Amino acid sequence: MKHSLPVTHLLLAGCALAPALPASAALLDDSKASLELRNFYMNRDFRQAGAPQAKAEEWAQGLLLRYESGFTEGDIGVGIDALGLLGIKLDSGGGRSGTQLLKQDRESREAQDEYGELGLTAKFKVSRTVLKLGALQPRLPSVSYNDARLLPQSFRGGHLNSQEIDGLTLDAGRLSQVNQRNSSDFEDMSASSGSAGATGIKSSKTSDAFNFAGLTYRWNDQLSGAWHYGELEDIYRQHILSLTHTLRFDDQRSLRSEVRAARARDDGSSNVDNDAYGAMLTYRQAAHSVAFAYQRMAGDTGYAYIAGSDPFLFNYVQFGDFANRDERSWQARYDYDFSALGIPGLTFMSRYISGSDIELGGGRPSGEEWERDTDIAYVFQSGPLRNLGVKWRNATIRTRHFANDLDDNRLILSYTLPLW
Repeated sequence: MKHSLPVTHLLLAGCALAPALPASAALLDDSKASLELRNFYMNRDFRQAGAPQAKAEEWAQGLLLRYESGFTEGDIGVGIDALGLLGIKLDSGGGRSGTQLLKQDRESREAQDEYGELGLTAKFKVSRTVLKLGALQPRLPSVSYNDARLLPQSFRGGHLNSQEIDGLTLDAGRLSQVNQRNSSDFEDMSASSGSAGATGIKSSKTSDAFNFAGLTYRWNDQLSGAWHYGELEDIYRQHILSLTHTLRFDDQRSLRSEVRAARARDDGSSNVDNDAYGAMLTYRQAAHSVAFAYQRMAGDTGYAYIAGSDPFLFNYVQFGDFANRDERSWQARYDYDFSALGIPGLTFMSRYISGSDIELGGGRPSGEEWERDTDIAYVFQSGPLRNLGVKWRNATIRTRHFANDLDDNRLILSYTLPLW
């Protein structure tokens, strides 16, 4: 078994970082560290006849060590962050691998016993502007890391964030490589190709450069707008606009409305041609929340985003993104917080998404799909199990004329221990 780093030393290396930092009271006083224990069981049952694999079923234990320092004193503050990740196989094999919980052997495709990485980030601060260099986990409309499995996705690069002007946030940067959520190797980036090619994006290249920029302006407590740009060199260029408004009737009731529009085109070696539009309304009343969303794709391909990352789409859910060529989709969602019934920590979510008019090409009839998701989560509020989180996630996916039907179940136990 091969590792990019000696896996058993990853967490020890992370713990040793703090004493090695330059001496500064602010640097140490403002630092924080935590260890998250994440136990993840996943079962994906492929229901469609002729599927290449009957099911994927794995169980794994993850350890996520996070350290964030403060900044040294002076005109230019200096600090360092660290992320140590370790994934351990508890059960797999027998043709059941492929849940993306664990790293797979390149030849046998069987899950490896363990995998991990250590990511370091240098950071520099001037006034209200921060530059980060190294391991990054951006949360932006143009690029957003994925954390839906045992270990999170990460990138290498630089990210500048500035909030010098009240209400205005500026972001700019460049990513060079990606480490996927079930990998310990950094590699060049590619564009997502969608389900069974239905997205229609084709490119023979990968890229070692993703350039991004954006600005977000908060007009007041109710209204904010944003523009973001992403360019995966030689593959696609994309502009994203969004507008969000929250109308508060009182402390118990509010109406949130958001609209988004994106335009992506080829950047030299692909066929990317996509316009995406979406809108979502969310009404909240005390413990209840009801939401409705509509999403539409137009152009010769589906939505373009870095493979493995989270796309900035309302109908990107547990399994599907509903972003195939010409696809039109809608979503209905309901959330409930049981603290209103005297059970704090217990939450429930259910949603249904339906997509149609998917252009499959080759004279095939239009594709259709639907997905039904249910989440039930509980975080212990007191006693010896305080802060232990238990979550069950269920998804049912059915398609017509493309891809496979499947049932997806995930049981996640997580506990975060603050170290200091």
